[in-house]
Amino acid sequence: MATGSNKLQRSRSNRMIAGVCGGIAEWLGWSPTMVRVLYVVGSVISVAFPGILVYLILWFVMPDAS
Repeated sequence: MATGSNKLQRSRSNRMIAGVCGGIAEWLGWSPTMVRVLYVVGSVISVAFPGILVYLILWFVMPDAS
């Protein structure tokens, strides 16, 4: 899980679009593929609109990895 020294930030190495799912995966210590699959499934179940909106918000709110 998340540790005090590991910040939530967009990934530079595990990015497909903006690195949001890759950053969440690195923060949680999970596989980026697993986070992306869970994100897509969650978006489809919620009729996609909230998932797209949340992704866009996270894209602007999460800092880019240095």
